[in-house]
Amino acid sequence: MLLETHTSPVPVGLFDSPLSDRHVLCLHLGDPVPVSYRAGRHERRGVRLHGQFCVVPAHSTTRWIVSKPAISLLLSLSPSLWQETAETMGAGRPDLAQSIHIRDAQIERIGWMMQAEQHDGYPGGRLFADSLGSALAIRLLALQSPAKVLAAKHSRALPAWRLRRVIEYVEAHLDEELTLVELANVAGFSVSHFKPLFKQAVGVPVHRFVLERRVERARLRLMEGKQSRTNIALEAGFTHPSHMARSMRRVLGLSPSQIATRPCADPDSSRN
Repeated sequence: MLLETHTSPVPVGLFDSPLSDRHVLCLHLGDPVPVSYRAGRHERRGVRLHGQFCVVPAHSTTRWIVSKPAISLLLSLSPSLWQETAETMGAGRPDLAQSIHIRDAQIERIGWMMQAEQHDGYPGGRLFADSLGSALAIRLLALQSPAKVLAAKHSRALPAWRLRRVIEYVEAHLDEELTLVELANVAGFSVSHFKPLFKQAVGVPVHRFVLERRVERARLRLMEGKQSRTNIALEAGFTHPSHMARSMRRVLGLSPSQIATRPCADPDSSRN
């Protein structure tokens, strides 16, 4: 996955953050905790507040002295996604800067969404988590790069023939675990180029488009009334019937039971 997450206890006393081959963003959870920390030759003191984050680039570490037990939500980002995003945004190949005790509302929202995904067993699948990873890379780049680099807007849309290829691939593999990298490869673009081009062409993000196609397939199968809800959920790419039900209520405002009892002549059934 381009972005992974887990919740980790932070021990009391002196410790070095573990070395990782991925960029790690640590969001503090819970009550304020006084700490001191050393990054390079500099030692500072501060207080970790709920929602503040620290950035530890791949293959680096930070030394901490923590006064009482704490908990961090760790978001680990693929370095290749970071580099690809920077190149797409015209920033070259910058190193990710180490940061301590930063507050940013957009990054907090990404963290809380990933935490909810982890808690619920990743109902959105890899595609949603990958999309959050791309959003995180863009936001981190915006925080450390000159504004003029990030002022450029993607005005082009995905060419029609490439869009058709992606849509046909999605329909043919809807029952599988689709990923952002996979769909970008089908389109012939990098992930960072593919996301805005697809949204410009379709009007919704990639993960939302796939979710709506899954809901539509499930809706049609429910109205046919020939399969169990478990089989319908799996055929449409949902992990289980309750995941399907949540998604249908979110997209259509209707439960599977309500859809199944509708007559087949329902005018909505003609949607593709």
